Amino acid sequence: MALAESSQTPDQSLVLPETQGETVHRGRTIWIDLDNSPHVPFFAPIIKELESRGCSIRLTARDAFQVKELVELFHFDCKCIGHHYGKHKLLKLLGVFIRALQLFPFIVRNRPDLAVAHGSRAQLTLATALRIPTVHIGDYEHATGWAVIHPSWVLLPEVIPAEGIREPKDRILKYPGIKEDVYVPAFKPDPAICRQLNLNDDDIVITVRPPASEAHYHNPLSDELFNATIDFLSRDPRVKTVLLPRDHRQSEAIQATWPELFAAGRMIIPSQVVDGLNLIWFSDAVISGGGTMNREAAALGVPVYSIFRGKTGAVDRYLSENGRLVMIETAEDLAAKVHLVHRNRPVGIDGAQRPALHAIVDHIVTILEKECGIRLPKTAA
Repeated sequence: MALAESSQTPDQSLVLPETQGETVHRGRTIWIDLDNSPHVPFFAPIIKELESRGCSIRLTARDAFQVKELVELFHFDCKCIGHHYGKHKLLKLLGVFIRALQLFPFIVRNRPDLAVAHGSRAQLTLATALRIPTVHIGDYEHATGWAVIHPSWVLLPEVIPAEGIREPKDRILKYPGIKEDVYVPAFKPDPAICRQLNLNDDDIVITVRPPASEAHYHNPLSDELFNATIDFLSRDPRVKTVLLPRDHRQSEAIQATWPELFAAGRMIIPSQVVDGLNLIWFSDAVISGGGTMNREAAALGVPVYSIFRGKTGAVDRYLSENGRLVMIETAEDLAAKVHLVHRNRPVGIDGAQRPALHAIVDHIVTILEKECGIRLPKTAA
């Protein structure tokens, strides 16, 4: 999906018949920053819809957590700027300002009218300094925000109560469902991944995502549950575990800890980036220390177990209460709650209805019109 720049410039305009003489500007520029790997599939359909509404997209990405590899997988026209600075809080903070400075020349050159991201602190910092209106999309109310820098608008799933968000209530907008509902409906299964990873019909395939050990919300209990998970899975010879580490350092540490499982072919780390949704679809269950993969599995109807031990967010509570996500709190829960069986896989999923995607795009377009004093076409150009 190559994102070609619009041939129109921001000052070009077109009068549409339905506007009754009002001037409708096309080519208004939206800057989207891909700060973490889940943001790549999330923004893919949003970008496509925004372009169909006459918006011009400028895309940047941070080289962290396989973001760069996913950008290449999705064929985005994207400028990769900056990298991750590790888990030390002071270095994290310094890294935000360094990356904001690195982004400065690109943003000044492209002059966006609106900045949109799913929690990019570097974008928020730079956009605020340059007085560019910002839209912060979030799905975890316990994420640490800035004390003095606030987004212009906040966009959240409906299940997250506005009372827990420290922003003006008239600047908080909601969308139905969960973040993963934006892109999961477009998913098409591809069984080639089974050959790629040497997965056989007899294997009970369990996909495991280790905890985000460098995240600010990390709880060491998640690491203990991850170790217990690997030990639990290794006891069943039918199980083949596909691991998706967050970076090379985590990958090397896991391989050094369980070399016998890798040597026997019972534990696999893909040699190149894979389509996460496709892997989940061909798995019998998912066990993850990260929120996005848990919710992707829930959206696909795949049995999923969370070993995340940070503060439980409203989205995960909602999924747990509706039987779509099982919370693992102790090592004993693994044997009691995790079912190592083949799942009955349907032919596909129904992708006809996409209310979350349309609501998010409508909100972004409305904000752009409000902030810039323009009108955009209501349908695809």
